[in-house]
Amino acid sequence: MEISSLDTFLDYFGKVHRRTMRVVRCIPRDKVDWTFRPGKFTLGDLARHIATANRYIFAESVQGKPSRYAGCGRELAASYDEIIVLMEKLHGEAMEIISRLADLNTECKTPDGTPIMTWKWLRAMVEHEVHHRGQIYIYLALLEVPSPPLYGLTSEQVAAFSARSQQSTSLRESADDAVRAPR
Repeated sequence: MEISSLDTFLDYFGKVHRRTMRVVRCIPRDKVDWTFRPGKFTLGDLARHIATANRYIFAESVQGKPSRYAGCGRELAASYDEIIVLMEKLHGEAMEIISRLADLNTECKTPDGTPIMTWKWLRAMVEHEVHHRGQIYIYLALLEVPSPPLYGLTSEQVAAFSARSQQSTSLRESADDAVRAPR
């Protein structure tokens, strides 16, 4: 999918960020440094990584500048509250930088110097955020911490609505068949 309108992208990216923050805010304050295995990202690392990558990798690249990403360690924001502040601040900065783009159909360069169309790089930024948001959901599930459904309904709720809809459709079809049957 090509991103052709900057305004449409900014609206979309803002919504992605709000969904990410909804799940980040589910992280228990005492579990910010929790990880499922030593040497892997902690919950705090994942949140900080989303923020710093968007700002210092992706937003720098679309300006024609080299990546300024230096990691996602506790020194950036150690506590739950500091992480929330960092994420909101860096998202605002990334939005401001992206909002100044004149043309999404120009090339920028990835951190390793590979040329890429700006709109494709922005799409990759969103995919990257969603990937790491999914990891946060998994970590929370491992901790048995409730998390919000992504779009308002859980899988189980959608299945229940679908079953009721199918049952209702079957009943209507049976009634229609009865009306059409020869007497």
